[in-house]
Amino acid sequence: MTDLKSRILPTVQKPARYVGGEWGQVCKKKEEMAVRVAFCFPDTYEIGMSNVGMRILYGVMNQISDVWCERVFAPWGDMEQAMVENHLPLWALESQDPVKDFDMVAFTIGYEMSYSNILNMLRLAGIPLHSADRKGLKNMVFAGGVCAFNPEPLADFVDFFSLGEGEDITVEILDVYKRAKRENWDKPRFLEVVSKVPGVYVPSFYTHTYDESGVLTAVTPKDGAPKVVTKRIVEDLDKAYFPTEMIVPSTEIVHDRANLEVFRGCIRGCRFCQAGFSCRPVRKKSPEVLYDQAVKLLESSGFNEITLSSLSTSDYRGLKELTDKMLPYCEANHISLSVPSLRADNFSRELMEKLQAVRKSGLTFAPEAGTQRLRDVINKNLTEEEILSTCTQAFAGGWNSVKLYFMLGLPTETDEDVLGIAELVYKVILAWKEHAVNKKRGLRVHVATAYFVPKPHTPFQWEQQISPQEYLRRCKLLKEHFYSKSIEYDYHSPDLSRLEAVFARGDRRLGPVIEAAVNMGARLDGWDEYFRYDIWQEAFQKCGVDPNFYTVRGYGEEELLPWDMIDVGVTKKFLLRERKRAYADTVTPDCRKGCAGCGANCLLKEVACDA
Repeated sequence: MTDLKSRILPTVQKPARYVGGEWGQVCKKKEEMAVRVAFCFPDTYEIGMSNVGMRILYGVMNQISDVWCERVFAPWGDMEQAMVENHLPLWALESQDPVKDFDMVAFTIGYEMSYSNILNMLRLAGIPLHSADRKGLKNMVFAGGVCAFNPEPLADFVDFFSLGEGEDITVEILDVYKRAKRENWDKPRFLEVVSKVPGVYVPSFYTHTYDESGVLTAVTPKDGAPKVVTKRIVEDLDKAYFPTEMIVPSTEIVHDRANLEVFRGCIRGCRFCQAGFSCRPVRKKSPEVLYDQAVKLLESSGFNEITLSSLSTSDYRGLKELTDKMLPYCEANHISLSVPSLRADNFSRELMEKLQAVRKSGLTFAPEAGTQRLRDVINKNLTEEEILSTCTQAFAGGWNSVKLYFMLGLPTETDEDVLGIAELVYKVILAWKEHAVNKKRGLRVHVATAYFVPKPHTPFQWEQQISPQEYLRRCKLLKEHFYSKSIEYDYHSPDLSRLEAVFARGDRRLGPVIEAAVNMGARLDGWDEYFRYDIWQEAFQKCGVDPNFYTVRGYGEEELLPWDMIDVGVTKKFLLRERKRAYADTVTPDCRKGCAGCGANCLLKEVACDA
């Protein structure tokens, strides 16, 4: 830690974000390393340190004797200002060395609103933004995460993308880079070789052609690049790497607890959900392995809380067996065990009472739509009876608080569907009045509505997004029908969701827009304190890009999509079939009631899909 940093730290909020030195961090002798990786999370420390994927890849890379992976997070506004004023480049936490001193710079991108942070972090590091301007092997920039399944908005800036689960592919990428350094390859030679690694996408090896109306008409690979890049997956999670020794944060983070991943994939098939399709096929860990990992994780970290996480934890087949194993250990050691991601159709009051014997927190469910017709359109596979039965069980068990999440702007949605949300909420209130065991505490129903964003690799990827004005009209209509003091209602910012839709469905013509916005001050867009839509509006105008082209314009089923060269396992044929079923108000049962033929099981060679 330099004297300058030491002088600056007392002047900023949460200086612990920037100093490193936490229990569990990995430190190595840099002079003995073949490769140094700056692993950048494009958001603040408290967000990044809660990310399980980052913890896994940090451990995977640091298991390699001659590789040192260090963490880098986006600075808060006050720290950024101090860095700029004092000419301090962005640094990594473990060594405190500048990021520009590292061989490779890796970004994990889990949400679209972090794109400005990626460019801003490169700028603060003193690294050229454009891939074309970084000539040598030094500062090789690569990225992965769920947003990499449409890599095009970042194509100008990222040298290559790692698609899918990174435990195996990252090791292979590092092996290629080591060879490149040993043999003194130039950058084009490295990119040519690494593009042959299954799951690697090199944007500069693809030429995009557009027609007069701006619609993408062709994506042409060159330099031997594959026409389609298929994502990588880990087949056997029992044998896969999982960090049982973790870094204990030195300041409070968003999820300040141990986190145990129980399975990957989803059986449900909600037609709006990108993660539900792009993370298929379903693979699980055994209760025995999970219990062993949980104990090691808790004993090495000292946390007094552990969460069982997945896209839908209550769908894990071994949940009862696992919790029965873990509860005696947790109770004996005064450890809280939590199970998020519950679904209303398999809620277990018995399980929740076991888990929350000490304190009953609020329950959260996501019906997503207020009418049965619209829930069938989105394939929620959830009935009003199941929702009310779950709430009734909870109220009879002593709960007095429930959060209900919905979306507005879903395909085929009408005002009747919007008002259906209010009707459902009042039925929940009535269930509390009839079944609550302790009415003195009162009832709190928190209702939140999100602005529907069509996402790649989903049956709704072709859909248009309703205009912000129409979204706000529907929010106002719903709010006017909430009369009870028990209801708290809030809704997502239409400006933020509109921008999210642009990046989710965008192409590489958005690169200049992102750069222009960053140059005008865009950063930390996921935080209300910093998000400025006026900057983005000016950037779109300056670059001659119409955001409506990517949002309120629906995509044709025959249209070439910017992400069509990425194969996530789920076939386009299946997605189109699901879209047609949506418009017919027809549900597709979950995978355990019969395989719907999504295609993702073709990615498996050694194990069967656990759906």
